[in-house]
Amino acid sequence: MAKQDRAVRTRQELIRCAAETFYRRGFALSSLSEISGKAGVSTGALNFHFQSKRELGEAVEVAASETLRRITGPRPSHCPVPLQALVDTTHELARYLSEDPILRAGFSLGHDAAWSAGDGGPLWPQWESWVLGALAVAGEAGNLAADVALDDAGAAVTAAVVGFEVLGRIDARWFSHRTVTHFWELMLPRLASTEIGGELDAGGAGAPAGPAPRGDAVAVCRAQGERRCQVAKDRGAA
Repeated sequence: MAKQDRAVRTRQELIRCAAETFYRRGFALSSLSEISGKAGVSTGALNFHFQSKRELGEAVEVAASETLRRITGPRPSHCPVPLQALVDTTHELARYLSEDPILRAGFSLGHDAAWSAGDGGPLWPQWESWVLGALAVAGEAGNLAADVALDDAGAAVTAAVVGFEVLGRIDARWFSHRTVTHFWELMLPRLASTEIGGELDAGGAGAPAGPAPRGDAVAVCRAQGERRCQVAKDRGAA
């Protein structure tokens, strides 16, 4: 059992170190010897878990895709104000991008010329699909202005997060709560219906303070969803 636990930890550490290396150097310039050295294991130990750099890249992409699914959850059809859930989720995604090297690398591989996506990616279409679904739910709930085109709104939100990730490689402030809030301060007056506009919070409703949690991310995201709904209910009752 101890051997199995050690093997799992070694595999996870190799994925993390590969992600950091791919993000910093790009896939083509990253070497297995550099990754194994960073992880503190021999190249032979790395080859026990991953037979090629390609296989390591796929593992990074799969892990990043799973994290993205935990952050977004399902479409926010359960929430009284789905558009607020979209705002909150972009804040959460930016926060994870600032702290999670695997998620950052998963997104960056999507625009790495030397990389061809495997089963886990690319992540941008996964994010875009969720955004479009969330906007569709928001439209059905009457959260969107009548003249909002879903495809155009989805493209704007997707492109903004793409920009945050790319620019965040140079300056971490692009991942900041303030940057995402300013983006939504510009977007919400154009997107939101007059009936819902006053209820929305560009800074995120019920967003927790502090670093992104590392434990049960599924439970954390579920709890955040409950807080979002409660905030919306409280506002509606006021």
